[in-house]
Amino acid sequence: MRSSLLTLTAIATLFVAADASAQTYDPRYPVCMHVYTPGGFTGGGGDYFDCSFTSLPQCRATASGRAASCDLNPYYAFDQPPAPRKRHRKVH
Repeated sequence: MRSSLLTLTAIATLFVAADASAQTYDPRYPVCMHVYTPGGFTGGGGDYFDCSFTSLPQCRATASGRAASCDLNPYYAFDQPPAPRKRHRKVH
């Protein structure tokens, strides 16, 4: 009884882990398109991000007519101000 319970637990763990996938964002592009894919009868739907756009209008034109939305890439380094310079005191 105990071994069959452990076997079922191990199999369930493998199925749950198989569905997980790492999401990657390309930090070189400022805009990502979030594409939603239907599951259909097999239930294999999901979604993914396509981070290959340089502007929101470019992304929106590609997403037009699709189940998709455009968002700013959270991992893109937008024009950030430079770090403030430290002032050093002169010691006399």
